[in-house]
Amino acid sequence: MSRIAIIGGHGKVALHLTRVLTNTGHSVSAFIRNPQHSDDVSRAGATPVLLDIEHASVAELATAFAGHDAVVWSAGAGGGDPARTWAVDRDAAIRSMDAALEAGVGRYVMVSYFGASLDHGIPADDPFFAYAEAKAAADEYLRRTALSWTILGPGTLTLEPATGLIDVSDDAAGGSIGRQDVAQVAAAVLQRPATAGMFIQFNTGATPIDEALNQLTS
Repeated sequence: MSRIAIIGGHGKVALHLTRVLTNTGHSVSAFIRNPQHSDDVSRAGATPVLLDIEHASVAELATAFAGHDAVVWSAGAGGGDPARTWAVDRDAAIRSMDAALEAGVGRYVMVSYFGASLDHGIPADDPFFAYAEAKAAADEYLRRTALSWTILGPGTLTLEPATGLIDVSDDAAGGSIGRQDVAQVAAAVLQRPATAGMFIQFNTGATPIDEALNQLTS
């Protein structure tokens, strides 16, 4: 059994991931800032941990991460406010990486998005620009750390039920995927050390998740 810390524990992907992990015998700490969300994460099977990641220091995060085997970043500012987007999606994410290292947590999984990169091509006047820039900076910082990292790049997120089938080929660009399937991919990646150092872009497809990941790591 592993202990997994999920940052942004009340998000839809995070709640699905909590259920997948706890149903397979793992222990989950769900990091949330709103105490009213505690019951939801508890019902999903996680232990709620109240911590405002936007303002928490590296030392505070490291203390909270101590004893965990992996950290999953599934948080986000939610758009709309560029300043807060920078504060959460870049700055807080980077502090969480430093904290994971300080706490001795080697495994780190980042939930990013399909097409995330420093040359994302989003115009500066596009409402998505701040998010794209923040994620690119955080992802690039993660790549330079000593963490055993994996970055997940799902396409447009939907509320469609899980299919267990994905596409990790170049043809997956421009597609979409249900949040339940994103959670299943995250859970599968946590069990695969061979995915460390990989940016895995995916959408709904025709290949079972395990088979698709095996193809990437073979």
